[in-house]
Amino acid sequence: MGNALKSHHDSNDKVKEKKVKEVHITSLDIHFKGNGLGLSSQSEEGSTWRNVWKKIKILSPFLWPKKDFTLQLKVIICILLLIAGRIVNLLVPMYHKYIVDELSASKFCWNLVLIYVGFKFLQGGGTGGMGLLNNLRSFLWIRVQQYTTREVEVELFGHLHSLSLRWHLGRKTGEVLRVMDRGTDSINNLLSYIIFSIMPTITDIIIAVVFFIVSYNIWFGLIVFTTMALYIVATICVTEWRTKFQRRMNLADNATKARSVDSLLNFETVKYYGAEEYEVNAFREAVLNYQNEEWKSSVTLNILNTLQNITVSSGLLAGSILCVYLVAYQKDGFTVGDYVLFASYIMQLYVPLNWFGTYYRAIQKNFVDMENMFDLLTVRPEIVDAPGAPSLVIREGSVEFRNVNFSYNADREILKNVSFYVPPGKTLALVGPSGGGKSTIIRLLFRFYDVSNGEILIDGQNVRAVKQMSVRKAIGVVPQDTVLFNNSIKFNIQYGKVSAPEADIVSAAQNADIHERILSFPDAYNTQVGERGLKLSGGEKQRVAIARTILKSPAVVLLDEATSALDTQTERNIQAALAKVCANRTTIIVAHRLSTIIHADEIAVLKDGEIVERGRHEELITQGGEYAQMWEQQLRNDAAGERRGSVGSNEVET
Repeated sequence: MGNALKSHHDSNDKVKEKKVKEVHITSLDIHFKGNGLGLSSQSEEGSTWRNVWKKIKILSPFLWPKKDFTLQLKVIICILLLIAGRIVNLLVPMYHKYIVDELSASKFCWNLVLIYVGFKFLQGGGTGGMGLLNNLRSFLWIRVQQYTTREVEVELFGHLHSLSLRWHLGRKTGEVLRVMDRGTDSINNLLSYIIFSIMPTITDIIIAVVFFIVSYNIWFGLIVFTTMALYIVATICVTEWRTKFQRRMNLADNATKARSVDSLLNFETVKYYGAEEYEVNAFREAVLNYQNEEWKSSVTLNILNTLQNITVSSGLLAGSILCVYLVAYQKDGFTVGDYVLFASYIMQLYVPLNWFGTYYRAIQKNFVDMENMFDLLTVRPEIVDAPGAPSLVIREGSVEFRNVNFSYNADREILKNVSFYVPPGKTLALVGPSGGGKSTIIRLLFRFYDVSNGEILIDGQNVRAVKQMSVRKAIGVVPQDTVLFNNSIKFNIQYGKVSAPEADIVSAAQNADIHERILSFPDAYNTQVGERGLKLSGGEKQRVAIARTILKSPAVVLLDEATSALDTQTERNIQAALAKVCANRTTIIVAHRLSTIIHADEIAVLKDGEIVERGRHEELITQGGEYAQMWEQQLRNDAAGERRGSVGSNEVET
C-alpha cells in the first residue's frame, strides 16, 4: 500500500505540476531598475505571504458579485456542495467497512452496496475525482470565475489607461501584457485552490483526527495528526525556500519573452541591418538562461517530493501496523472491516494531502504572479483631475500659455518661461531646432504632463482646473508618426467619433482627399491596415489621420510636423487637406519645413526652451534673425535638391 501510495503521489504531483506550469509558465517578479515597468521590485528571499491581508483587501471587491443575485446564489450553492462533499467523504469508507463485515458473516448485503456505490457516484474517484458533486460545483463556478476575471481585467486595463504618458513611455509592452495575463489568471486559480482544495483538505484532516479518536482510540488520531502536521510544515518550509528559485526563473522567463516581443516588433529594423543571426543568438542565450534557472527550480521540486513521500509513507506504515496488530489479536473488538475502514480512509485522506503540496506550490506561484499586478494597481496616475473639476466649456477656442516652465526631469529644463496667445480661429506656428520644446508644448496642451510653473489656458480656463477628458475632447491632433489600429480603414477614421454614422465617415474621407483612394482598394473601407498601419503608405496614413480629426470636429487643432516625412508632391496634396481641417479653427503647427507655415498668423521660434523670435513670416525675414537664417538654409537645401534631381533626370535620359 505504501509503494502504491508513493507511486500515486509522484504521478499526480508531476501531472499537476506540469498542468500548473502550462497555465502560468512562470511569473512576474520583475526588477524595477531598468525594466521600465514602474513596478516595485520584489526580494528573492521574501515570502510571497508578505502583506497577504493587503492583497486580500485589493482582491475583495472582485471576489463577490455584488450586483448579481444569480451569481451570489451560485456561490452559496457551491459552498453547500463543498460541505456535502465532506460528509460523503466520511460515509464512503464507513460503508466500505459495513460491506466487509457483512460479507465476513456470509450475508448478501446488496442494499449496502447500492448505498456505497451511490456515495462513490457523488464522490467520484476520490476527493480529487470528478464525481457528481464536483462536476456540479465546477459547472456552477464557471460564471463566478468569469465574473472575477472580467472585473479584474477591466479594472486593470482601465487603470493602465489612467496612467501618465511618462509611465507608458518607460514601459515594455511585452512585460506589461504578461503582468496582466498571469495576474488575472492567478486570481481565479487562487480562489479555486484555496476554496476548493486547501480548505476542504484541512477540513478533511480535522474530521479524520476527530473520527479516529472517537471511533478507534487516541493513538490513531495522534498518528494521523502528526503525519498531517509534519507533511504540511515540511511542504510550507521547503516551498518557502524554493520561492527564490521560482522568482529567478520568472525573471529569466520575462527577459526571454520581452526579448522576443521587442525583436518581432522591430522586424523591419532587424531586416534593414541584417541582424537576424544576432537576434536569434540573443534569443538563444535568453532561453538557455531561463532553462538553467528552470533546472534549479525542478531540482528543488524533486527534493520536496521526496521529503513528502517519506513523511506520508512513515505515517501510513505506523497506522497500518497498529491497526493490523489490533485486528490480528482482536483487541478492543477490532474486525477486518475496521482495517478496511482505516486503510480506505487513510488512502482517501492522503491523496488530497498529496495534492495539498502541489496546490500550496501553485498558490505560492500565483502569489508571485500577482505581486507585479498589485504593483500595477497601486501605481498612482501622475495626472489627475482636481476634486469636483468641471468640464471645459468651449466658447471660441483661444489658447494661451502664461509663463510656462517644464522639465521631464530635474537635470534639464525643457521650457523656460514660455508665453504666447493664439486668438480664436487663428494659426500659430512653432519652429526651431530639434529639442527646443515644440512637441513638448503639444503634449502639455493635451495635459499629458502638468507644467512645473505657469498656466495653460483654453478660453481662459486653466487646463489643470477642468476634467482631462473634456480638454482632450476639444483638441484634435495630426501627429508626425501616425499609428493606426490593426483594423479596417473605416474603424480608424470612425475612431475620431465612434458614434458617427457611415455618411459622416465618408464625408470626412472626402475632405481628407482619400475617399477615392479607399474605393480603389479591394475591400474599400473594410480594408485592413495591418499592425500600426504598415499596409498603407505614409501619405495614406496621414490622410486617414486627417479624416479622423475632421470627423472629431475639434475646436483646437494641433499639427505636429504632420508632413515632414512625406515627399514634396504628397506633402502638397496633404497640405490642401490640412487646410480644410484648420479652417476657422484655432491651430498650432509644429513645423519642420518652413514653407508649410508661411501663411500662419504668427510664427514663434523656439530655441533651448525659449521663444527667441515671434511675428509673421515677412516680418521675421526682414529682421534677419534666427528665423531668417533657417529660411535661407531651407532655400539652399531645396535648390541643392532640385539640382540633384535635374542631374538624375539627365542621366536617365542619356
